[in-house]
Amino acid sequence: MEQSKNDVWVGLFVLLGAAALLFLALQSANLLSLNFDSTYKVVAKFDNIGGLKPRAAVKGAGVVVGRVASITFDDKSYQAKVTLEMQSRYNFPKDSSLKILTAGLLGEQYIGVEAGAEEKNLAAGDTITQTQSAVVLENLISQFLYSKAADSADTPEGSPKK
Repeated sequence: MEQSKNDVWVGLFVLLGAAALLFLALQSANLLSLNFDSTYKVVAKFDNIGGLKPRAAVKGAGVVVGRVASITFDDKSYQAKVTLEMQSRYNFPKDSSLKILTAGLLGEQYIGVEAGAEEKNLAAGDTITQTQSAVVLENLISQFLYSKAADSADTPEGSPKK
């Protein structure tokens, strides 16, 4: 009888440990968020979202104020339509702007909110029109290489470079 009690307790602790590891893995992968605050949804359109993913953070002054709810393609404007779930306790003016930023040099992407100056605040269903698309590293590299190639093509072979 004593052996079976010990087996039950060991099994219980193993299950609790496995559940804790699963919870931490989902939290660190940003696949699970236990936020019971009320939210409101706003929409923004971007020309290029880069590597932005659903559940990415929305930050204002470095504080997480919401999450990306969904990303779809608008076939009328040919832009990415991003739906944001903003926490109700954070209010931003209607003329706020959004930027897609990267955490570190090659980190995950998130949306940064810069507050505007209008007196009215964003409400559920509003559309944010002032957006700045993601900076795509491949585009920057290709622009740099193209400008270097153009500079070398402009310089005659016999003359010294500047």
